[in-house]
Amino acid sequence: MTTRIELEAMKFYAYHGVMPQEAKVGNHFVVNLVLTASLEQAVKSDELEDTINYATVYTIVKEQMDIPSKLIEHVAGRILYALKDRFPGLAAIELKLSKLNPPFGGDVHSASIILSETFF
Repeated sequence: MTTRIELEAMKFYAYHGVMPQEAKVGNHFVVNLVLTASLEQAVKSDELEDTINYATVYTIVKEQMDIPSKLIEHVAGRILYALKDRFPGLAAIELKLSKLNPPFGGDVHSASIILSETFF
């Protein structure tokens, strides 16, 4: 049995960007995650230790979002690998990290990076 856990629209204020003002002023970011794992034991046991703890996932994402980076690609990669390190039973991760209102002079809602990784 394969299970997908989704955490949608985790919102953060962080300091990621190439432009100097982005490091000073910061911006709003949104993270969406889909975690794939075999969680058959949790389905049977009803025990937290048999699943992926959503609160722990959020904490890991927040810790990585709190580290300033120039590129959202770098931040997304750190999140992905931190999650895999903490939850070695993950079969796949899909992560979308969006910077809202990116500061490049256009009327753009967001700029996003989507990373997908399947672990064997």
